[in-house]
Amino acid sequence: MNLRLTPNTMPLAVRPNLATGLGNVNVGGKQSDSFSGALSNALQSVSATQKEAARLQHEVQLENPKVSLEETMVAMQKAQIGFQATLHVRNRMVQAYTDIMNMQV
Repeated sequence: MNLRLTPNTMPLAVRPNLATGLGNVNVGGKQSDSFSGALSNALQSVSATQKEAARLQHEVQLENPKVSLEETMVAMQKAQIGFQATLHVRNRMVQAYTDIMNMQV
């Protein structure tokens, strides 16, 4: 399964490495060739999106004229979609682990 994340949804640029089959993850100038590094960066990005949505909600509740309701709703939807995607990835990883542990050797 190939999961490609565009820079519009997350600040994570994944480029496939054809020699190893792993992706090179480039975040903030640092490169990592591990799945755990890519997963960690994706989780941090989802967390940052949720924090931004919460901040915008708070600003709307305080009736800040610089923050629009539309902007807040879009941020909330982005955070929700990111969380749902993370939940699906977690469920698939748990299922894969369970399948491997139940294999006959």
